[in-house]
Amino acid sequence: MSLEESSTPFDHDQIVADLQACIRDKRWSQVKDVVAGVPTAELADAFITLSKTEKVLAFHALPRSLAADLFSYLDLDEANNLLADLTDEHARDLAANLKPDDRTQLLEELPGQVTQRLLNLLSPQDLREARQLLGYPEESVGRLMTPDYVAVRAQWTIARAINHIRKKGRDSEIISIVYVTDAQWQLIDALELRKLILADPEATVASLMDNSFVSLSAFDDREEAVRALSRYDVVALPVVDSDGVLLGIVTVDDVLDVAEEEATEDFHKGAAVSPLDRSYRESSIWALFQKRIGWLLILVVVNLLSSAVISAYEETLATVIALAFFIPLLIGSGGNTGAQSATLMVRAIATDDVRLSQWFSCVSKEIVVGLSLGAAMGLASAVLGLFRGGWMLGVVVGLSMLGIVLVANLVGTILPFILTRARVDPAIASSPLITTIADASGLLIYFGTASFFIKMGLIG
Repeated sequence: MSLEESSTPFDHDQIVADLQACIRDKRWSQVKDVVAGVPTAELADAFITLSKTEKVLAFHALPRSLAADLFSYLDLDEANNLLADLTDEHARDLAANLKPDDRTQLLEELPGQVTQRLLNLLSPQDLREARQLLGYPEESVGRLMTPDYVAVRAQWTIARAINHIRKKGRDSEIISIVYVTDAQWQLIDALELRKLILADPEATVASLMDNSFVSLSAFDDREEAVRALSRYDVVALPVVDSDGVLLGIVTVDDVLDVAEEEATEDFHKGAAVSPLDRSYRESSIWALFQKRIGWLLILVVVNLLSSAVISAYEETLATVIALAFFIPLLIGSGGNTGAQSATLMVRAIATDDVRLSQWFSCVSKEIVVGLSLGAAMGLASAVLGLFRGGWMLGVVVGLSMLGIVLVANLVGTILPFILTRARVDPAIASSPLITTIADASGLLIYFGTASFFIKMGLIG
């Protein structure tokens, strides 16, 4: 496919110009025509370029359902500013038309005063729904789920079940999966809609059931929802309480948002940055400073170990000045090797490719890998040492490289297992942290090897 074929057919500038023209000429009914067929994400990108007054007027002119969908795509600051400019009536309509999970996310993130205003504007039913979802722990499946689903009874005929789906399906998040519950709303099965459509209308729902389904607890971590939906390759999973009562469902679109947030968080931790509370664009200079300075100061303290090692081996360096030439090469190689193994292991643990109980087999494998890498890199380093200070210095550098690469590889492999066992996010086994540890251990190995050769009278 060419670039021209794959590019978006929507012209943001034209959409903005058409909206501004409708607002300027007060042609409110034509706003719907301007946005017809435009994906909500594209419309949101165009919407944020409007002026403050134009945003409010355009928002008022949009159909309620489209306005709610558009609002869910806005950044937190944009959403907060727009809410402040809306009348109570329009704010009430907006909150009522938001999907329950989108509404919960909005209420979680908005300032307290704005959240309270919205809660006061909700209908009694929506208010109960919002309070129930907000009652679950942060980052739990309960906060992510929506109570909009379709459920049928096992004793119903297929015809009655399909009629029920037609009535209730309009308000459901999805209807491709239909849930079967008993009189106490305990979940007993999950059926694909196509099974119901293709079945004999006079047969019962129970005749299609195999009582085989996967569910989540409302108190599970939301990362568990990401793993479960990916593992079982479904578009939604039911959420139940401790008694098996169906509370809601988690859909793949919400989980994709979670997966993106978790991946971003891991990227931040992997670079020794505390995860940002909001997007980079929305973060202030002070917030960015706060998120980065903590780890940098910790790494400064840890780096003092490297300085202490160099200080302890001053006499060794003074004896063979050529040793200083290879310090950057050796500790840099150790840091790179450790970062590689840590990245591989953190990802393997995160995707359940490797379990904690398999730590020994992983360490055994990485010992062989580390020896192989160390031998190859040690041979190359020995050749450099040979040209720089003679064959014996080449042996020192080569052996040091072998030991440094092996140790750094093992540290990068073992540390994620230790952190996971301690219930700490293994993503903090980051490149800066591993590199700092590898620096100190690498210098100890290098100077220890050199000191041994000096004492033996082989170099110096």
